[in-house]
Order: sequence, then C-alpha cells, then structure tokens
Amino acid sequence: MATGMQTRGRVETVMRRLETALLDGSLPAGAQLPAERLLALQYGVSRNTVREAVQRLAARGLVRSRRGAGVFVTDQLRTGMASPWSQLVADHPALRDDILEFRRVLEGATAYFAAQRASTDERTQIMALLTELEQARASDDKHGEAQADARLHEVIAQASHNTMFLHLHTSIIGMLREHITLNGTGLRQQDEATSLQLLSQHRTLCEAICASQPEEARTAMQSHIDFVRTRVTSDE
Repeated sequence: MATGMQTRGRVETVMRRLETALLDGSLPAGAQLPAERLLALQYGVSRNTVREAVQRLAARGLVRSRRGAGVFVTDQLRTGMASPWSQLVADHPALRDDILEFRRVLEGATAYFAAQRASTDERTQIMALLTELEQARASDDKHGEAQADARLHEVIAQASHNTMFLHLHTSIIGMLREHITLNGTGLRQQDEATSLQLLSQHRTLCEAICASQPEEARTAMQSHIDFVRTRVTSDE
C-alpha cells in the first residue's frame, strides 16, 4: 500500500505533467481534459490520484469542471497577465510604439527559434495558414485574412518550443493585437498596396521558418513589425 508521502508525490507528478501541457499549448484554453480513466492509464497512477491533481489545478483556476460535460482548461494563463492592458492601450495610444518595439524583439526571437525547432506538423500548419491568408486576400476577405494572420503568429510562437514565448504571446501579444488594430482590418483597409505588402512579408517569413533559416526568419519578422510601425505612426 502506498504511503501518504508516496501518494502526495504521485499527485505532484501528475500535476506537473498537466501543467506542462497547459504551458506548452498541448492543452490550450477551452480544451477538454481526457477522462480520468485515460489520464490514469497514461500516467500509470490511480484514478483517485488523477482526481486529486485535477482538483488542485481547479483550485488555482487553471481548469474548471462542467457538470455532465467534463473538465476544461480555463483562459487563466492567457488572460492573467494581460487583463489591465486593454483599457490602458485604449486610453493611451502613445503606448503603441512601445508595444511594437516589444513585439519586434519578442516575435523576432520567436521566429528565430521556430525556424530551428518547428516540427513537420507545425511547418505544415504554418504553410496551410499562409495559404489561407493568400486565399482570403484573393477574395478580398479582410476579416478572414486578419484571423488567419493572428493564428499564424500564434502557431509560430508554439513552434518556437519555448514556454515563455508561447505564454507571452497568448497572454499579452494576442490581446494587444486585438486592441490596437495593428494586424487586422485597420491596416488592410488603408490601401491595396499595404495589404499586398503584408501578404508578401508573411510569405517571406513562413518560407524562412519552413526552410530552417533562423536568421532570415528573425529578419523577416522584424521587417514585418517595422513596416507595421511605419504604417501605424503615419496613420496617427
């Protein structure tokens, strides 16, 4: 029979495994956790151990149980750091340049490591999203183009295989992109040439990542952010 200390150790181990899945994007916000029985088999522990580990995560607000439906990942990691920012950005447009400067450094590094570490599946996802961007551009679907753009940047962050890059992207960068209208319909509505340039920049970026060219990928991402900065500045 396992001692109390052994049981606590197993609960901690399961918690750490689940936390890792939350942090690396394997279990994103809104995802349903596998059934207790499956997790118990996967981790080689009892269902009671799994139940206690999940209850501890729930107590910290990382997962939530829905009666009759299962246990789901909350958006706590995504929104925990970013919540004060949306109103600040809305009230202080001058923050835009600081935000873009931050994005230039962070997303440049993210692209660099994505080019080194992206899996075959992630490269396939990146090129599929580039195709979505191109198709949306061809049909003048600016909303669809903006959505594919946002998803593309998030997949690149995941492909960096760095927990902090992914966390900063999902909790801060994703939110900031929405609130300062940098990537979406605002820029794309300026003129046809701007929209085509954005598409060309994303194509160069995706091709560098998928060709495992980290320096070229970082340069492509930074050039893209620099272009956005000039457009946002000139629009104010």
